[in-house]
Amino acid sequence: MRGCERERDRDRGFVTAESAVVLPVLVIFVMALVGALLVVAAQIQCVDAARVGARAAARQDPADAVVEVTREAAPRGARVTLSREGDQVRVAVVAKPPALDGLPFEVREEAVALAEDSVGVGS
Repeated sequence: MRGCERERDRDRGFVTAESAVVLPVLVIFVMALVGALLVVAAQIQCVDAARVGARAAARQDPADAVVEVTREAAPRGARVTLSREGDQVRVAVVAKPPALDGLPFEVREEAVALAEDSVGVGS
């Protein structure tokens, strides 16, 4: 019986050592998942903002209003670029995900719409 008690006492140290190794790995894994979710959320916000901006630009809203509406829908600190190529308007939104402040990583999305003043012209 005494041999079983000694083995059980020795096993307690192994459980503590295994926990000390596994817990930091689990914490890092969970932090990586949360960071990935924040990046995906920022990408979705960029998609929505670019679409909103393209619709506003297609309606011939003033450029300042288009940029303002786009920035309201975009992640904080996003850069908005508005351009027109022929009968198409293009809005690009570039933002840094909040989880990756220190890294040189950005999410980018563009939306293109047909300008309303060109609809039906040339047919």
